[in-house]
Amino acid sequence: MPSPAKLQVAVLDDYQNVALDYADWRTIEDRCQVTVFRDTVAYSEELVERLRPFDVLCLMRERTPLPRALIDRLPALKLVVTTAGHNHAIDGAALRERGIPLCGTTAATNPTVELTWTLILALARNLVDESLNMREGRWQTTVGTDLRGATLGIAGLGKLGSEIARVASAFGMRVIAWSRNLTDERAAAGGAQRVSKAELFEQSDFLTVHLKLSPESVGIIGAEDLGRMKPSAYFINTSRGPLVDQDALVNVLRQGRIAGAAADVYDIEPPPGDHVLRTLDRLLATPHLGYVTKDNYKRFYRDTVEDIRAWLDGTPVRLIE
Repeated sequence: MPSPAKLQVAVLDDYQNVALDYADWRTIEDRCQVTVFRDTVAYSEELVERLRPFDVLCLMRERTPLPRALIDRLPALKLVVTTAGHNHAIDGAALRERGIPLCGTTAATNPTVELTWTLILALARNLVDESLNMREGRWQTTVGTDLRGATLGIAGLGKLGSEIARVASAFGMRVIAWSRNLTDERAAAGGAQRVSKAELFEQSDFLTVHLKLSPESVGIIGAEDLGRMKPSAYFINTSRGPLVDQDALVNVLRQGRIAGAAADVYDIEPPPGDHVLRTLDRLLATPHLGYVTKDNYKRFYRDTVEDIRAWLDGTPVRLIE
């Protein structure tokens, strides 16, 4: 039973059941009672009733959205901590109106960069198909694609995109990039050549997305863009699902208009069991693993505990405006 003398802290969506192992929660146990939930519950009466008793909510990225409609029904809520430095699934204005602080954590960029290159290499060398072939007694059924001399297109040459570009140079790839506000100087500093959006899709042999999701960027990559890609090209999205017109991506893959794609992010996460992207040919699909590494989780949960402790002590850290 919850202790009435302690603040009630909920850790949400701990899929792997590791939250308590990756940080020293004992530093707040004298003032807080921590409850961990491993599953995601969509906005519903069930979710409202689950969260209603809690003073503090600890969110793992965007797994459980926190819209105004939910915030308004949580009378005990006093603090929200989200992993990473921003979370578009939280209604910050609704929290501010109630005087509820929103804190974030630090986050590493290398896990997403590493996963992106894992997916690029897996596509280029048909690793999933060939591994399954080995299990079923077959041998060498495909021919891989070389990275050296190929063109890598990057949509979004920020911190992540620039790290992607540095790895590409080691493979001997030509790197081109586009985003709405990218300049020639910033592109060159990031190790790429700035091109137009149309040129990005027309010229890329591998095209990877690293744009930030915002109301203005939803659907920024659509059917016309994907339709410009070469039949031999590959499309990779480890950023956010809503950046890409999902129906358009499904269509180009079903029609064989590009060689293949990899997706780590989706419009709805997790996607329903019968979701087309779970079974689509030519698609290498992974369950949003971009940030899921031991070191990153340690950073997330360590900082979460620090945020709670600082708030209890009256000196909030890592506040998100």
